[in-house]
Amino acid sequence: MEKLVKIHIVNNDKDVEVPVGSTIEDVYALSGVEIEHGPISAHVNNKVEGMHYRLYKQKQVEFLDICSSSGSRAYTRSLFFVLCKAVHDLFTPCKVAIDIPVSNGYFVNLNIGRPITLDDVGAIRRRMQEIIDAGYPIHRHETSTKEAIELFDNLHNRSKVKLLKSTGRLYTTYYDIDGYVDYYYGALLTNTKQLYLFGLEKYFDGLLLRLPSREHPNELGEMLHQDKMFGIFKEHHQWQDILGLRTIGDLNETIMNGHSSELIQISEALQEKKIANIADEIAQRKGVKLVLIAGPSSSGKTTTCKRLSVQLAVNGIHPVGISLDDYFLDREQTPKDDKGDYDFEHLHALNLPLLNEQLSALFRGEEVELPRYNFQKGKSEWSGKKLQLKGNEVLVVEGIHALNPELTSEIPGDQIFRVYASALTTILLDNHNYIPTTDNRLLRRIIRDYKYRGVSAQESIRRWPSVRAGENKWIFPFQENADAMFNTAMLFELAVIKSQAEPLLEQVPENSKEHAEAYRLLKFLRYIRPIPETQIPPTSLLREFLGGSSFNY
Repeated sequence: MEKLVKIHIVNNDKDVEVPVGSTIEDVYALSGVEIEHGPISAHVNNKVEGMHYRLYKQKQVEFLDICSSSGSRAYTRSLFFVLCKAVHDLFTPCKVAIDIPVSNGYFVNLNIGRPITLDDVGAIRRRMQEIIDAGYPIHRHETSTKEAIELFDNLHNRSKVKLLKSTGRLYTTYYDIDGYVDYYYGALLTNTKQLYLFGLEKYFDGLLLRLPSREHPNELGEMLHQDKMFGIFKEHHQWQDILGLRTIGDLNETIMNGHSSELIQISEALQEKKIANIADEIAQRKGVKLVLIAGPSSSGKTTTCKRLSVQLAVNGIHPVGISLDDYFLDREQTPKDDKGDYDFEHLHALNLPLLNEQLSALFRGEEVELPRYNFQKGKSEWSGKKLQLKGNEVLVVEGIHALNPELTSEIPGDQIFRVYASALTTILLDNHNYIPTTDNRLLRRIIRDYKYRGVSAQESIRRWPSVRAGENKWIFPFQENADAMFNTAMLFELAVIKSQAEPLLEQVPENSKEHAEAYRLLKFLRYIRPIPETQIPPTSLLREFLGGSSFNY
C-alpha cells in the first residue's frame, strides 16, 4: 500500500494527502488553488522552496505568485537561466554577467569578442522565446560540491568554481535546461514555458533584461531614465576591476589569503575620496547655500552627512545642520494614508511654507528662530534657538524628501546642491547570481534596529515592505535629480555585518511569516567568509550600524 503524507494548504486552508516523495508541483495539482501565471514557488513551513521540492513528512505549504517577493525572485532567476542558455547557444566563446538593477530590469554585460549590435539583441530575444515555447523542463540536480566544482571547471566557469570552493559545503545543487547547466542559489521554475513575459533591449554597451511588473504582472515594468544611477554602478565596477574583486568567490579568496585588511583600507579610501570630490564640487559652485542629502532607509545618510561636512570644512566652508523632522506639522494636520493612519512619510506632513520662508530669510542674511517638534505632544513649538548664516556657512539638510523639488520650491536652483546616497551593492555572488541592493540595506537595518532601538529582526522584516513602499513613492522617483550620487556600500561589507546579522536572524521563530525571509538571508550569508569587525576603522560608514563610530549620532 502506497504511503501517504498530509499537507496543509495555507492558500485555501485545506488538507490534501499525497504519496510520500511528491513534489510541491504535484500538491498544487490536487490543491484546488488557482494562481494566474503560477505558482512560481512556495513557502514550506515558512521556508521558500522551488516547485521541485519533494515532501516526505507532514508540511504546511503556501503557494506563491509572481506578485510576491519570493515568487518574483524565482521568476527572475529562471529568466536569467534562459538568457544565459540563449547566449550560449548563439555565441561561443562568450561571457555573461548579470549585475546592475536598473530601469525596472537588469543590465547584462555581454562579452562575445566584439560590440553588441541590435541584430545580436534580436537574435538573443528570439532564441529565448524559442527556449520558452519549447517547454523544456528545468531539472534540479543534487551532487557533491567536489563533483559540481569539477563540472563547472570543465565548463571554464571560474566565478562558480571560486564560489563553490570557498563555501566549505559537502553537497550542493545545480540545474539544467536541455543539457545546459548552471548554478543558482535560490528557487527556480520547473519549466521554461512558465516564463510568460519578458523584454530584451540594447542598453548602453550591453543588454537590458526587462521583467513583469509586480504590481501589474501582465505588463513589463516601465523603462525609467536612470543614467546617473547606472553611471555610479559602472564607476564602482572600475574600482572592482582595479582590485580584481567582482564576486563573492573573489572576496572569499581575498579573506582566506589574509588580504582583508588591505581590502578594507583601499575601499575606505576610495569612499572618502568620492566624498571629498563631492565637497570639492560644492565648493567650486559659487552661490550654493543649501546641501540636501537624500537616500532610502539604512543607506548611511547620517554618516554621509557628517563625513561630507568634514570635507566641506577642509574647503573652507562651515556646514550648519538643520533637521527636517523639526518642520513636521501638528499631528492633526498630518495627511492620512489609505488605511486612515497618519502618514508621517508624506511630503505634506512637513510645513513646507515655513521651511521655504525660513530658508529664504537665512539666505538673505536674516536671523530666524528655528522650530522644534514635540513628538510626545505631536505639536510644533518654537525652540528659542536663533540662526543667522555667516558668509562661509552652508546649510546641510538630510531627509527622505531632500531630492523632491517641491520641498524647496521657493529656493533658486543655483543655491541648492543635491546628493543622493544609497547602498548600491556591486559585488555579485557569481556572474549569473546578483545580490539585491535591498538585501544589503535590510541587513543593515536589522542590526541597527536591534542595537539602537531594541527592535527584533522579526519586527524589522515585518516592517520592511511598508518601508520599501514609502521609498518607491517618495525617494526613488527623484533620485535622478541629484547633482551627485554616492554609493555607501562597501565591497567587504557583507563579510563584516554577517557576524552580527546571523544571530539576530536565527531568533526569528519558524512559525512566523517573517521566518521565510530570515531563512533566505541566512542561506545567502553562509556563502560569505567573515571578516572581524575589529578591522573596521571608527570613521567607517558601517559604524553607523555596527556601533563604535567616532561620530556622534
